[in-house]
Parts: sequence; C-alpha cells; structure tokens
Amino acid sequence: MPHASVPALAGADEIGRIAELAHASGRLGIDTEFMSEGRYRALLCLVQVAVPDPDAPDGVRIALFDPFERLDFAPLAAALADPDVEIVLHAARQDVAILRRAWGTDVSNVFDTQVAAGFAGYGAQTGYGNLLGAALGLRVGKTASYTRWDARPLTEEQLSYAREDVVYLLQLSDRLHEQLRASGRLEWAREECRRLDDATDERDPETVYERLPRSGQLDPRSRAVARELAAWRERTASSEDKPVGTILPDPALVEIAKRKPSSPRELEQIRGLHGGHLRRRGQAIVDAVARGREAEPIPREARRPGGEQGDAPLIALVEAVIRARAIEAGLAYELVASRAELEQIVIAARRGDPEPDVRALGGWRRELVGEEVAELLAGRRAVTIAGGKLTLTPV
Repeated sequence: MPHASVPALAGADEIGRIAELAHASGRLGIDTEFMSEGRYRALLCLVQVAVPDPDAPDGVRIALFDPFERLDFAPLAAALADPDVEIVLHAARQDVAILRRAWGTDVSNVFDTQVAAGFAGYGAQTGYGNLLGAALGLRVGKTASYTRWDARPLTEEQLSYAREDVVYLLQLSDRLHEQLRASGRLEWAREECRRLDDATDERDPETVYERLPRSGQLDPRSRAVARELAAWRERTASSEDKPVGTILPDPALVEIAKRKPSSPRELEQIRGLHGGHLRRRGQAIVDAVARGREAEPIPREARRPGGEQGDAPLIALVEAVIRARAIEAGLAYELVASRAELEQIVIAARRGDPEPDVRALGGWRRELVGEEVAELLAGRRAVTIAGGKLTLTPV
C-alpha cells in the first residue's frame, strides 16, 4: 500500500520528471481541485498527478503542483496532448475542461474510471470513494473535499486528501482494464471516453439565450432582445470573472426583453434590479436592448415533434429491451439511452423512420442493442419471453 505521509508541493523540476515518466510509460493519472463559487469560470487551485515509476517504492510517483506558483506546465500539457499517453481521471469532464483552458492544451486519450465503471457492472455515476471500495476494497477519507482550495497555505489535511485522490487512481484503472478486457467491453468504454477529449466549460455568448427560463414564451422581437442581453451579460461576466446571475438575474433579463425599456429610468420598474445594477449597468442594458430592437427577429423554434398517447407502450417496450440487454452485458442502463432518446426513437419510428440519428442507435450501443431496436420498430423482430428471459426473434 502506498506510503501515506503528508506530501509537499512539488516544484518545476518535478514537472519535467513526471512528463518524462508519462511519455515513457504511456500513462498519467491526474486530478484537480478547483473553486467555482463567486466566479464565471472555475479557478484551478491544485493539480495532483500519479505516474508509473520503477524507482518509486510502490511503483507510482505522486506529485502535487500549485497552479498559483510561477511554474511552467508546458511539459505536462504536452503529455496530456500525447495520444500515446493514456490520461486517467475519475469523473473527467470538468477536470478536462479546466485543464484545457488553463494550460491551453488538447487532451487526446482520456480514460475515465467513472465511465469505465459503468461498463464493468459498478453502476453509473459511481463516486471515486465508493468505486475504490467496490473494486479494490479500499477506503479513502473525504474530510477536505469542501474546503477553500484557493486559500494559501494549504493545510496538511488538504494535501493528504489531495494525494489520496490520485494515489490509487492507476491501480483502479488497472483493475477496470482487466475486468473490461475479460468481458470484451474495453473498446466500448474507450469509445465512450473519447467523447470527453474535447470537454469544455466555454459557452457561446450568441446562443446562451436559448437556455433562459421561459424564453420559449417570448415573441420573435423579444427573443432578439433576449439574445443581445444574454450575450452582453455573458461577455461581461467573463471579463469580470463573476457569475452571470450577479450581472443580471435570469428573471430580470427575460422581463427586460419583454418590456424593451429605452432608458435606464424605465429599468427601475423591473424586479431584481437594485440601485447598484442601475448605476453601474443601466446604460449597457439599455444599449443591448436597442441592439435587439434593430436586429432581425428570431422566430420561435419549431417544437420537436411531440409524442402521442399511444407512444407510451412502445417507449416502455423499447426501454425494457434496452434494460434487458444492459443487464445481460453488465452495463449501467444510464450509459445506453436517455428517456429523451427513447422518445425520439419511437416518434421517428411512428413517422416511418426506424433508424433516426440518435446516439442510442449508434457506435457500441448499436452493437449492444441498437440494431435490435431498429428492427423491432421496423416490424422485422418480435419480443418473446422464454424461460423468464426477454428475446427478440425474427418475423
């Protein structure tokens, strides 16, 4: 078992050494600690890495790096971008997004142990501690998970916690690789993990209005105003590194888009705008409204074809087939299909398209069950029950 002494923060020389070992071994375990509260984008506060090292007492070299120090992380960034280096993380999406932005690097070969766990029979969205217990019989503490990672100096408790987040990561990855290879699911897991390589936390200012609550109720002109307001808010929040809601709350933004005020004084009638908002941002808000008034109206989006009452049994049938195949394969059902995808599949079939462009019918999912579902909905297969087992037989 790895030595559990409190680690010291590593310096510039260690970055180069870790990168060399990563390229040599083809593996790099990594985790981050960050702070999102009170900011537009998460602040990277600590980077923890684990890499195979034949000279280390336990065969794994652990290092913790402080991003607040003036360190050159280019060698580590190059390792992340090397397609020959497998980057091992747990619940990787946000870590990948933060590292890509902070270091300006690509990440090209992610192996997410949380995703892999779903293919190995441990369930979907399994936490790191629970997965270590289930797969390796290990327990780790979580006493420092919700602490101020942006404060300095970091405490011994924080450093020990951070080290534990990576000290078993490669061992866990080895176990999952072994299990997935034995079940023939390793390539499926890799395919799913590749979807994480381009994870990002950046948002397009020109499209964020589409996610506003009640935006679908706005008329075309008001939608154009809402787009300008939301784009201004997004850029302002980004430049000031503040949460968008502190720049202009969603309900106030939608109400302004409806009323289209032409002067800061008219904003005084909008709930959720205090004096500070009006003094500091009133004119900018009115200017955004003016741009929206002059822009082309945005028609309401055509509503996605809705389901009919008769679709419910078909949706339930498709779900039953997918669940049965997931159970047989030892996969988490949540990896295979979402409720929205089931609805899309059934609605498309009713309209004469048994094979719509839906994630649940492509890639490894097609091999597992997608082709069977398409043939079922096309009338080429029928569901039968034999010996308490659901099967699909040709008709």
